[in-house]
Amino acid sequence: MEVLRVEGLFRDFGGVHAVKDVSFSVEVGERLAIIGPNGAGKTTLLNLLNGQEKVTAGRIYFLGQDITDLPTYRRAHLGQGRSFQLTSLFPNLTVLYNDVLAIQGTKPSRFQLFHPITAYKHIFAKAQELLTAMALWEKRDDLVQALGYGEQRRLEISLSLASKAKLLLLDEPSSGLTADESIEMTNMIRNLGADITVAIVAHDMDLVFGLASRIIVLHYGEIIADGKPEEIQANPRVREIYMGIEEGTGNAGAS
Repeated sequence: MEVLRVEGLFRDFGGVHAVKDVSFSVEVGERLAIIGPNGAGKTTLLNLLNGQEKVTAGRIYFLGQDITDLPTYRRAHLGQGRSFQLTSLFPNLTVLYNDVLAIQGTKPSRFQLFHPITAYKHIFAKAQELLTAMALWEKRDDLVQALGYGEQRRLEISLSLASKAKLLLLDEPSSGLTADESIEMTNMIRNLGADITVAIVAHDMDLVFGLASRIIVLHYGEIIADGKPEEIQANPRVREIYMGIEEGTGNAGAS
């Protein structure tokens, strides 16, 4: 089943094509990585999918619905989750209440201002489920500002899942993490439910090739390759443009 379809997507900034005629589709449960050199248009593409940026031309379909002109909050209610390169948490609240607020924001009860939050046991149960999946339940009473950076990244992903996300858009989820934390993050994303589709923008090739079932390579806003990890690794144009390896030169270091 198709979760996401992008048709002829453009995003222009003045005379610059940040995203140029991009088309692809994503199936349920797929783990898609979007890679490319700096300035390739990766984050801009995520912003278009999430509604952070306006499309110049083209269409975006989510679960069969045209969402091209929908605002970000409407996409979230349809089942899109998003995390960013920089964490956006409430540092002076506990881990648990960060999750509770994220879940509460997706419920009709958010408009019922005179009910104590503790009255909503189903919200706390959902928070426990999300925090347990991210190995953070034991930290539930800690202030976010007391967490390590890797723990904050995991918490942000749990917030992205609060709306029962069907599509999770992750921008550099391993950025700033240690090697061990990056491996842990990779495993946690891999083990998300089969009904959750994940699209990741990343420079961390260990995460990309350890997680992705499919990789799209962008270069100057255009898709230059789309395939399985082994196909991307063997693609001559990717090796030359993205990894800095020209044909016949042997194993050069990746940039």
